[in-house]
Amino acid sequence: MSERRIRQRGLWFDEFEVDAIYEHRPGRTMTEADNVLFTTLTMNTQSLHLDAAWAEGTEFGERLVNSMHTLATLVGLSVAQLTQGTIVANLGFADVRFPAPVRHGDTLYAETRVVDARPSSSRPGQGVVTLEHTGRNQRGEVVAIATRTVLMQGRPAADVEQGSAS
Repeated sequence: MSERRIRQRGLWFDEFEVDAIYEHRPGRTMTEADNVLFTTLTMNTQSLHLDAAWAEGTEFGERLVNSMHTLATLVGLSVAQLTQGTIVANLGFADVRFPAPVRHGDTLYAETRVVDARPSSSRPGQGVVTLEHTGRNQRGEVVAIATRTVLMQGRPAADVEQGSAS
């Protein structure tokens, strides 16, 4: 008897279900080190992310996590469950919002709602999927929302024929 092997992957295009909501766990605690590294790596010299003394004088009273780091982490939290090894490309982002700040020590939790899924008109065997990512902190407050459109691979013919879970 041969052993069955299952490789973790994202969803094939035909596995996306419109209006399904995927909860991505575990969350990711956003540290000061993460924020400073991301901010300096991306050449974002905004004092709100780097200068503690200056940030104390703002309405927030402290440095905030760079919103681009929040966005990148929000999308990253979804990868293993949705797109790992099955995405062809990110096609675009729309309606990116940050309704509340992320602070050092906050934990970001993500969920994704499938807004739309349609076969690609120009790429046979692939499909276009629209995803709405929502990030919440440990108190359940929405801190980020982004709509992302991706091009996904369809299920390989060998998987369809064998019903494989690879």
